[in-house]
Amino acid sequence: METSGREKGSSISRVMDIIEAVSKAERPLSPADLALLLNIPKPSIHRLLNQLENDRVVQTNMRGLIVPGLRLHGVAWGVLHSQRFSAARRAILQQLTEQTGETCGIAIANGSEMIYYDRVQSDWPLQLNLPVGSHTPAWCTASGKLYLSSLPKQRRQKIISHLPLRQYARNTIVDVEQLEADLATTRQRKIGTDNEEFVDGMAGCAVPILDAEGRLCACLFIHAPLLRKSLDQLLSYRDILHTAAAELGTLIDGPDSVNG
Repeated sequence: METSGREKGSSISRVMDIIEAVSKAERPLSPADLALLLNIPKPSIHRLLNQLENDRVVQTNMRGLIVPGLRLHGVAWGVLHSQRFSAARRAILQQLTEQTGETCGIAIANGSEMIYYDRVQSDWPLQLNLPVGSHTPAWCTASGKLYLSSLPKQRRQKIISHLPLRQYARNTIVDVEQLEADLATTRQRKIGTDNEEFVDGMAGCAVPILDAEGRLCACLFIHAPLLRKSLDQLLSYRDILHTAAAELGTLIDGPDSVNG
């Protein structure tokens, strides 16, 4: 009985190790990658991955590599939206919106799209109304361009080459080479911009929210109608945006440090 208990514990530990490795990986991993990384025999890794895939915790992409599945995305989304995290996060966003007078929020990457994860709206009647959970294209939004710019060059170029690059607004970049040049500039200055690229008459910028290991895990954005603020005016808030992003990064790594 004790042996059976130890084996069960070992299997649970291995499953958790796999989930952690897949969720933190900067690129999709193969079963062989996971076996080597976690020191799990190949027959065991395949058995465990099959079970996790059946349970929709992970899934296999078109190249046969392992990526997070629907249930893993759901768990991550649920944790981030828990009350323990939301109170401090909303307080940071509320303060930022009051300082700037414009809508501020957080976007997270989901493939070639960005998801509006949270936001605090300004009180102005004229504003872009995108509810939490909205999906926006990565190549023509400030947060999306910032995310794409953070990727290794080879991976970024591969993604860009497969993007539809639809013309959303008057300044949407639809040329692959021009977009790559713009993303290289974005990577260098560490701030994403949208100057009527997603919606005509709207501008926005975004700064990275980094985890303890310096990896981009989300983007903090601000946007406004050009009738009220130009892109340059929004960029003048970069210092307080970076400060707020640093506070949000601390919250993600350890909410108790923010909640006190």
